[in-house]
Amino acid sequence: MGMAHVALAAVLAMAAAAATASASPALGIQPLSKIAIHKATVHLDLHRSSAYVRATPALLGNQDEDTVWVTVKYGWDNPTPDDWIAVFSPADFISGTCPNPERYPAEPLLCTAPIKYQYANYSANYLKGGKGSIRLQLINQRADFSFALFTGGLENWNQRGSSENFEVQPKLVSVSKKAVFKNPKAPVFPRLAQGKTHDEMTVTWTSGYDVSEAYPFVEWGMAGAAGTRTPAGTLTFNRGSMCGEPARTVGWREPGFIHTAFMRNLWPNKEYFYKIGHELSDGTVVWAKPYTFRAPPTPGQNSLQRIIVFGDMGKAERDGSNEFANYQPGSLNTTDRLIEDLDNYDIVFHIGDMPYANGYLSQWDQFTAQVAPISAKKPYMVASGNHERDWPNTGGFFDVEDSGGECGVPAETMYYYPAENRANFWYKVDYGMFRFCVADSEHDWREGTPQYKFIEECLSTVDRKHQPWLIFTAHRVLGYSSNSWYADQGSFEEPEGRESLQKLWQKYRVDIAYFGHVHNYERTCPLYQSQCVNSEKSHYSGTMNGTIFVVAGGGGSHLSEYTTAIPKWSIFRDHDYGFTKLTAFNHSSLLFEYMKSSDGKVYDSFTIHRDYRDVLSCVHDSCFPTTLAS
Repeated sequence: MGMAHVALAAVLAMAAAAATASASPALGIQPLSKIAIHKATVHLDLHRSSAYVRATPALLGNQDEDTVWVTVKYGWDNPTPDDWIAVFSPADFISGTCPNPERYPAEPLLCTAPIKYQYANYSANYLKGGKGSIRLQLINQRADFSFALFTGGLENWNQRGSSENFEVQPKLVSVSKKAVFKNPKAPVFPRLAQGKTHDEMTVTWTSGYDVSEAYPFVEWGMAGAAGTRTPAGTLTFNRGSMCGEPARTVGWREPGFIHTAFMRNLWPNKEYFYKIGHELSDGTVVWAKPYTFRAPPTPGQNSLQRIIVFGDMGKAERDGSNEFANYQPGSLNTTDRLIEDLDNYDIVFHIGDMPYANGYLSQWDQFTAQVAPISAKKPYMVASGNHERDWPNTGGFFDVEDSGGECGVPAETMYYYPAENRANFWYKVDYGMFRFCVADSEHDWREGTPQYKFIEECLSTVDRKHQPWLIFTAHRVLGYSSNSWYADQGSFEEPEGRESLQKLWQKYRVDIAYFGHVHNYERTCPLYQSQCVNSEKSHYSGTMNGTIFVVAGGGGSHLSEYTTAIPKWSIFRDHDYGFTKLTAFNHSSLLFEYMKSSDGKVYDSFTIHRDYRDVLSCVHDSCFPTTLAS
């Protein structure tokens, strides 16, 4: 090969590498955050004759669907590997003014991020002929949509040429006509949750109707009986409720109205139907689809009870947009596995880090849509994670920017949970033979704090002869994990994680303590003060002597690494996506299972068999005082 050919090959290789780099998402980075939309420039007039974007159909949801597929055709006469298609909602996204002028003193024309995007060369022949076609999935998000063709890549960067530097930035070259759902305000994506008592179920949903326009309610009743209507309360929030960027700026999107209704005095284990709706001023009703659910068992009820627990799932796009495979690779697998297995569990605990919206509010709608086939039929209990709550100087325990400026507001509004104060994300759930104490690791849990008081009260007030299975959950690892970054700190936990809490877990004989945050699976032996207190690994019987700690953070987000050395207390580790299941057969027998999301098969399990006297037995640091008097 001649030198000229070698040089040409080198140039082509460099160009290919650059193109690949532009399309390769950084691991764990919110894809929308990579778009420098505030630096984008508008060139519609310049390319009006050579660029086009067309989307069909224009009218969406003719059969009242809340999720549809749209075909987007596009092209122009100068295609490059950095061209991309963006979906904007609302459709009118070109503005002359933007919030936060301190950061952007020269006002950009574009100041709202798209709700999703895809590279134009996702269509195989785009680079050859300058024409492409892709299919995108849309959900009803209370506004119209438009589709835009950009060139210049996602980000603003400096290109070094042979003689000078020049700036490369996103350039808008074409916008489609609008597409809109038949009723963009329709009620969508119901989320069930158990209320503050066992005989109460709540349903939360989102719509475009304020109470001044239409009255929200749920019609519900026992299967086969006449229904009754119960009114719903309505909440929303605004840009001013956000604590920082991007939630206050390019990531902001109107959240619509969030409605919650309470269905009370339920008969245990009975099947109920429900249907959410809005009554307009003329008396007509806008209905959503009907669903059913099974009422929870009474506390202590002796029946088969099955519970799913996991964390850190995130969301993904079924159309391949937003480069989801590198952001939340296992999210759809976990979701689909739980949808397939709906008949084989009763309630779900998602222990923090839900959509990883990180300040891009449109992603909350998309997450509620993704899990709706689950949450519409099973109570979907949630916990607060760092990606929901953390932002500097907002009262949290961690002064970091993981929420992208949300500071807990969307999570605390979009989902109901039975807390006494919704700003304090801790609560208890009595479900048959289980008590769950759900803590908030993003607020101080140490001794002397309000949360510590709640945790001790939750653990100490359960009647173990009727509710023998006591479970503690929090998002961050307040117990034990052999994750590499904890090992680097020499702690195997969050700083000050278990120092205050381990005496409570031991005193009140907590069976299992669950955590997320670390994106893998790990199970310990029964532990106290870093020591295994039971030599058994899979079949426990009699007095436990300590608590089993489980990290179940493999719901879908990019995986976390373990330390090379395996601690003695680590019984099983799996660097994969999955979830766990608890099955109580009766007051004496519990089955724990860990399943991979990829195939739903069980890869780790253990059983506990014991009687009430075993719960009462004296163990280290948990012996009741006695007297010698007879």
